[in-house]
Amino acid sequence: MALKGTLDGETRRAALLELAEERGGLPLAEAAELWDVHPMTIRRDFELLESAGRVRRVRGGVVPVQADPFAARQAQNVRAKERISAKILPLLPASAAVGLDSSTTAFVVAEALPAEHPLTVVTNGLAAFEVLTRKPGVRAYLTGGEREEQNLSLVGALTESAFSAFHFDVAVVSALGLHAGSGTSESTLAQAAVKDALARASATVVLALDASKLESRARVRSLALDRVDVLVTELDPTDARLDPYRAHLPRIL
Repeated sequence: MALKGTLDGETRRAALLELAEERGGLPLAEAAELWDVHPMTIRRDFELLESAGRVRRVRGGVVPVQADPFAARQAQNVRAKERISAKILPLLPASAAVGLDSSTTAFVVAEALPAEHPLTVVTNGLAAFEVLTRKPGVRAYLTGGEREEQNLSLVGALTESAFSAFHFDVAVVSALGLHAGSGTSESTLAQAAVKDALARASATVVLALDASKLESRARVRSLALDRVDVLVTELDPTDARLDPYRAHLPRIL
């Protein structure tokens, strides 16, 4: 049985909602297969999400109801992201050059940085950049690029070029999915290309994601596991859900 089938209902619904928002919709049959649960389980999840005003049911699945996609994703798995952020902060030494992607997890890391901590931080995340500019110790740079509303991010050749211009000590990236056989994955080619450029420019790549992303795949391949140095989740590092990655990754936190 797939690991996703073991998720509790609240965590599964949060992951279902995020996937529906990333794709603009989610078929019931595909969701049941991805999570390895009975279609009636997903149907009940969809009903609860619709009752909460987060999705609208259509024939064969759901489509998201969202005025602010980034804010909606910020509200998901908040405690998990806070635990992940707490594990990442010690990996960012003073005076380091750090690259942050536009994920909500990276945004939480940006929020948690001590105001006087001396860092150079480059991001393509509009929300993260706004937070960083309020921290006196941080020299913050925003990449150029084409605005992508879904993630409040900048993407495209200009974004990739901006990341490539730096030598980062640490890059903090997230992903829509992580699979032991195929690595990370994203919803768009543009997001995958940006994260590839950021990883290429970094001495250490930290992959930060919550447990709902484990053993799942989105449409576009992104980083192979041999390009990741540290995997950070909210789980205890000894948790069995992390077992598929131990042979592939040097460090799991």
